[in-house]
Amino acid sequence: MTVPTYDLAPAAAILLGGLVLALGPLAWLGLRRRGAGHGSRLHALAVLTLFLTFDLVLLGAFTRLSDSGLGCPDWPGCYGHASPIGASGPITVAAAAAPLGPVTPAKAWIEMAHRYSATAIGGLIVAMTALALLAARRGRLPVSPWWSVATLVWVCLQGAFGAWTVTLKLYPAIVTLHLLGGLGLLALLAAQAEAFAPRPMRIADALRAGLYAVAALVLLQVALGGWVSTNYAVLACRDFPTCQGSWWPGADFGAGFALLRPLGISADGGFLPFAALTAIHFAHRLGALVVVPAVLLLGWQLLRHGGAPARAPAIVLIVAICWQAATGIGNVVLGWPLVVAVGHTGGSAALVIALTILLARSAAARRSPPQRPWQAAGHPVVS
Repeated sequence: MTVPTYDLAPAAAILLGGLVLALGPLAWLGLRRRGAGHGSRLHALAVLTLFLTFDLVLLGAFTRLSDSGLGCPDWPGCYGHASPIGASGPITVAAAAAPLGPVTPAKAWIEMAHRYSATAIGGLIVAMTALALLAARRGRLPVSPWWSVATLVWVCLQGAFGAWTVTLKLYPAIVTLHLLGGLGLLALLAAQAEAFAPRPMRIADALRAGLYAVAALVLLQVALGGWVSTNYAVLACRDFPTCQGSWWPGADFGAGFALLRPLGISADGGFLPFAALTAIHFAHRLGALVVVPAVLLLGWQLLRHGGAPARAPAIVLIVAICWQAATGIGNVVLGWPLVVAVGHTGGSAALVIALTILLARSAAARRSPPQRPWQAAGHPVVS
């Protein structure tokens, strides 16, 4: 059956459902933070939204990796309905016509769960933006409210990429950008949480430069990993440490990294060759050879020289990169099990959050003057 690409009829019901989901965390936080200052409440809201957005990134990975991204082939609803309940008839027909196809009752529920959860996160970010603007108007906000406004704009763009993911039928460049956008949203929320309750981390200039360099390397490696996942290139190499029994397998990097092409199709319109999938997978492996030792070295140096503000995020950094190495290898040798693949995305999200916190704390130290020993001890300064 023909399904309209966009059907806005259920949009109001979906927005209302997302709002109801967002009211639960907001009510809980309001009760927990009664009487707290604006900065404290905004910090708590940013941390809560960060935690729930991390869960949303995992749900998005589960949606993609379980082949549920087209469980509802229209947007924002499901066959013009607000939930798979109303769309049960068309879903049943589509599933009967193609039992292993993209539309089944389970896949439709997974897809709509992701959409409702994303709408709820949007509601929390709207609330955080409104509170930040109100606090800034009253002169009670320690940082610019435009951080929150930028986050709201970002989540709206994420929604647009989510729609394009469906309507453009899992176009790899769009799906990869949607994944990176989710990780970017985590970074924005982590930066705001730090800004509302800063913990300056004073480190040497050389170590700060290393922090920025590793953050850039991780961003590139995450983008490569997203490209592997969205092109379903994980199983192009089924052995480790070699690939197809070779240390340098036959690979077509030009075809593999042609960005403007549909899923499974090459830039010239033919089927994407297997050598292109090999190139995508192998490039991610080569990146890991650089990124894993770089992150481990950075984490060790931060534990030695970063002081208390660096300790927790540096430990997360070390644990996350070891987790990434283990789950990356596990994806290959175990045949890409769903739980391991979702866990690999979670490790990427943890790396992004830890690096953002470290960058924010380093930046906070550069903005604030160093304390003298008597100031740190609480003694007054006589001028």
